[in-house]
Amino acid sequence: MKITVLGATGGTGVRVVRHALASGHRVTAVVRDRARLDVPDGPDLEIVVADPADRDALAPAIAGSDAVVSALGHRGKGPSRVCRDSAPATIAAMTAAGVRRLVVVSASGMHTTGDGSFTKYVVKPLLGRVLREGFEDMLAMEDVVAASDLDWTIVRPPRLTEGPRTGRVRSRIGANVRGSFSISRADLAEYLVRTATDGVPNRAPVSVAHG
Repeated sequence: MKITVLGATGGTGVRVVRHALASGHRVTAVVRDRARLDVPDGPDLEIVVADPADRDALAPAIAGSDAVVSALGHRGKGPSRVCRDSAPATIAAMTAAGVRRLVVVSASGMHTTGDGSFTKYVVKPLLGRVLREGFEDMLAMEDVVAASDLDWTIVRPPRLTEGPRTGRVRSRIGANVRGSFSISRADLAEYLVRTATDGVPNRAPVSVAHG
């Protein structure tokens, strides 16, 4: 398959690119700064420099792909619009190109369905105040994606770590994974690539965590 990866220079995005290539897929990596993509050149890797909020700039990167994985996210503190601004452009470019499969990374932190009482009523309110800007951005993005007619999956991980790939990932459609509060970026990347290629779950949010 050919997979377009948005946010390919980020901590999760670069792992998605590496895992997809290692799995035998062709990858188009969309970046703002080519120099920041820490992946060796190869015949199955194409790099496109583009603003992810610019539909016309995204179009060449998405045309001919079988799936799009968006690993865009909020960096640092303060207001952010990267997720909500990129979603409409991505959907428009995919629709124009006839590409239907979209997988986006969000977060489980602003959702409470499935959580235990302590997490729901103590941890999550504190987390929401600290990460309010990023959560608001991702929630707006989720609304845009869910309203589209694409074959989408919203993947909601908890705290991301730099640990190794373990292959042990728990998932739950429509609710958070209870009792597990982190996942390595490597495990998340593997899940994202598999979800993009398998096509399931389709048109649903799914929370993932270390199993």
